[in-house]
Amino acid sequence: MKLEVKSLADLPKVARQLLNFAGNQKTFIFEGDMGAGKTTFIKAFCEVLGVKEVVSSPTYSIVNEYEGADGPVYHFDFYRIKDIQEAYDLGYEEYFYGNGICLIEWPERVEELLTDHFIKIQIAIIDESHRTIVFSSI
Repeated sequence: MKLEVKSLADLPKVARQLLNFAGNQKTFIFEGDMGAGKTTFIKAFCEVLGVKEVVSSPTYSIVNEYEGADGPVYHFDFYRIKDIQEAYDLGYEEYFYGNGICLIEWPERVEELLTDHFIKIQIAIIDESHRTIVFSSI
């Protein structure tokens, strides 16, 4: 599914479409260049998931935990991970194979640890406020 995003005002609608597209899937990986809007889109998606807390980038903490309407939501940012051992030390298995929803930025840094099935969200920059977002089920 390919969608056009022309402004930030479009994000809640696109986030609802992602939730409908995902069905029962609980793992989401977000791909895109630095500054593409991965965290911004994740904030809109968390709102659709019922997260009431302020959602921020877990760049330095690696994971932020939130409570959504249907249970825990885990937001990962593996950009600054030095090696795969950091993911093991974090206890990734409890998150990735638990009952919560996992939202993963920079998944290529932990590719060998990802679950077999997930939803991939690719965000491409068209210009300053225009993006394309592609959803696919893996």
